[in-house]
Amino acid sequence: MVKIYIDPGHGGMDPGAVANGLQEKNITLQISKELQKILVNEYENVSVKLSRNKDESVSLQKRTDAANHWGADLYVSIHINAGGGTGFESFIYPRVSQRTRTYQKLLHNEILQQVDFTNRGEKQANFHVLRATKMPAILTENGFIDTKLDVERLKNPRFIKKLARGHANGIAKALNLSEKVEKKYSGRGNSLYKVQIGAFANRDNAERLAEYALKLGFNVYIIEE
Repeated sequence: MVKIYIDPGHGGMDPGAVANGLQEKNITLQISKELQKILVNEYENVSVKLSRNKDESVSLQKRTDAANHWGADLYVSIHINAGGGTGFESFIYPRVSQRTRTYQKLLHNEILQQVDFTNRGEKQANFHVLRATKMPAILTENGFIDTKLDVERLKNPRFIKKLARGHANGIAKALNLSEKVEKKYSGRGNSLYKVQIGAFANRDNAERLAEYALKLGFNVYIIEE
């Protein structure tokens, strides 16, 4: 199973950038939840964890420790920029493998294909979430919360979904994810029937059952509600 760790930037006592009636922490969570939904609903053998599922404070160390302990295959940290600019940019740690650079390029390009942001480039930075992660890690800055042009887009739910779709498309290409049968054949008159085999309060129990079902040959995905 491919493990993808999504990190909605900031949260709780840390709102991130604030301007024009918006708080970064809320937008990053919106994008992240939509991204999670796309990945688990449309791709096979995918497990997705969020560093936070609600407005709560989570330290940077706790975020990277959780991803490392889980053994994630990819870490994507989602942010909104500030400082009076405009557009989209992405970051990786300066000393990384060629694989991470390739992943960055794929995500960067797919996101820009979905939204009409100015391309601010593929960059490098010494951010904790990029430095302390053991797996390939990418941080995206999705527009400027203090620029009117970008804010008008970020306030639009349809635009948030496009940002999530761009992230999902990039992740799918980077990790060679396989589309689910129901997505491939949607709209062709095929009937589909789904069976839930478990619901747990403990994530570890859900993952154990998922791994067992995979061994039996079933396509499995976990949805966190």
